[in-house]
Parts: sequence; structure tokens; C-alpha cells
Amino acid sequence: MTATTRFNFLRLAGAAALTAALSGPALAQQPAAPSGATIDAIRARGTLICGVNTGLAGFAQPDSQGVWRGFDADYCRAVAIALFNDANRVRFVPTTAQNRFTALQSGEVDMLSRNTTWTLSRDTSLGFDFTGINFYDGQGFMVKRSLGVNAARDLNGATICVQPGTTTEQNLTDWARANRVQFQPVVIERLEEVVAAYVAGRCDAYTTDVSGLAATRSAQPRPADHVILPDVISKEPLGPLVRHGDQRFADLVRWVHFGLIGAEEFGITAANVEEATRTDARPEVQRMLGRNGDLGQMLGVDNAWMARIIRGLGNYGEIYARNLEPIGIPRGRNALWTTAGGLQYAPPFR
Repeated sequence: MTATTRFNFLRLAGAAALTAALSGPALAQQPAAPSGATIDAIRARGTLICGVNTGLAGFAQPDSQGVWRGFDADYCRAVAIALFNDANRVRFVPTTAQNRFTALQSGEVDMLSRNTTWTLSRDTSLGFDFTGINFYDGQGFMVKRSLGVNAARDLNGATICVQPGTTTEQNLTDWARANRVQFQPVVIERLEEVVAAYVAGRCDAYTTDVSGLAATRSAQPRPADHVILPDVISKEPLGPLVRHGDQRFADLVRWVHFGLIGAEEFGITAANVEEATRTDARPEVQRMLGRNGDLGQMLGVDNAWMARIIRGLGNYGEIYARNLEPIGIPRGRNALWTTAGGLQYAPPFR
């Protein structure tokens, strides 16, 4: 049976079914926490509790020794270094797309660092604060090369694997309606299960953020057997988020991100941060590294907070290169603003 024949056979009104799945009640907004309460609780506990993915290569995944590695995991470590001068004082809590927001609202985790898209409803009605965009992404599709599909619109009549409780669901419905594409959804909550369904052939395509597709493809025995289609159907600005109302903690997480970007802008790396602290005469560098001024104290930490983070983890570019480039995700829009097409930009340290 050819791919086209199979698609015609499978053609169903998937968009309507998926829209119904999205009609469940939203999470209720929680009361705001007193400013500073989160940092006080973290310090009293002695450990930052960070919600991450259940296991996504390059972003957050335990290695063979059970140590969490990845881009999102390193952001958790950066906040721990700022608070404790110890990257190991983090407890990683795996969260699914369905339970991640409940975990943050309930206080089970202090922050989320797990491929979460910044949207208006999440920033308002769910009671969260996004603290920056540390990864610019977009939703795409992956298919097996043997299917012979070259573009997303060729998926008319296909079965498509998707996770519930994500922007991916709504994006897929909107895109299908706008392009008059019919599909049959295969909706599975857990990441490892939806990937297994795609690999086993229960669906013709798998849709999620392009970064997630690249991570999934890299983990397959034969990555070249899978093709990420060129179509990108959404904007997915990803970043850490915290509970609304505790501005002190939100400021700290936000400026950890800006500090990592700023360090790369200034050429400050894990290898040269000690020398830069002593000899770099640029006023903004000296403020960022704690040699002059009291920027750290304004955030509730000591003034050497950023120098310690860079020493332990490197700058944004180093974190990116260590975790994401090995699985085939180029910098692209996540390059610095000084690079053609780059969007990463840090406000002044003053």
C-alpha cells in the first residue's frame, strides 16, 4: 500500500476530535505568595526543587549514573549556584505535560525548566510568571523516511501522534483547519509512550516542537531513518517559569538567564572568568562579575553570584554547545542578537 493510499484510507475528522479533548477546565489561579517567600523556603530547605521533563535528550534526561543532564537541567543548576554556590543542591522532579502546572501551583516544585511555551493564558489565568525566553522554537512534524512525505500538507488523512495538555494540540488543530488537512489524532500523555507509538508505527507522524523532534530523532538507533519536515507551524518561545506574586524569586531566575546571555556577549567563559574578574576593565563586566556595585544584593544573593555560575557552567553559548549541538540543534534564532538572525539579547547590567 502506498503512503498516499494509506493516507486516504485513514482520512478522518481528527481536528474535531482533538478540539473536544481541549475543552477541559483550566487550572484555577492560586493566591500570590508573599514576595521573598520562595527564596526563604528554598534556603530553609537547603535545596532547590526544579520541575523538568520526564526525559528529553539535550534538555533534561538522567544519564547512566542517574545524574540529570541537559540545557534545562543546567538552568536549574545555575539558580542553585546563585543561591547556594553549589550546583548539586537541586532536586529534579520529572513532570509531564499534564501535571507540570499543578506541580508548580501546589508548591511541589519551586520552578519549571522544561520546554514550556510562554502564552498569554499561562502568564495570566494560571498564575505564573515566565522569566525570559531561553529557547526560541516552533512546532514541526517528523515522519519515517520510508513514508516518502516531503511536506506537512502531504499528511492529509494521516494519523498523527500528539501529547495532550500542550500548545501542540491547539496548534495542530488550528493548522489543520486553516490548511484543510484532515487527520486522525493519536493522543498519548507520557513522552516516552508517544515516542514509542510513533516508532512502532501506530501513527504516521509525530508532532511537537522542532527541538523535541531533534532530541527524539537523535535517540533512535538509526536517526537517518527519520525526517523532520521543513514546515514550522507555530511560534514556541520557551523559558523557565515561577509562581506569580513572588517578584524577588522571579527576578533572580530572570537575571540568571540574562547573566548567561550577557556573559556570552562579553566573551566571558568558564575558562577566563577568573582573569576577567581581576583584569577586565569594562564597567558592565565588573558589575556583572561582582567586582564593583551591588547587583547581587539587589537580587538577594551575594555580588559574585554570576561569576560563580559562569565558573561552574559556562555562558549561554557554552551550555547550548554542550547540550544541544551534539543532538543536531544549531543555534539559529537562539544565536546572539549580534549574529545575523539571532534573537538572544540581555538588558544592561547597571
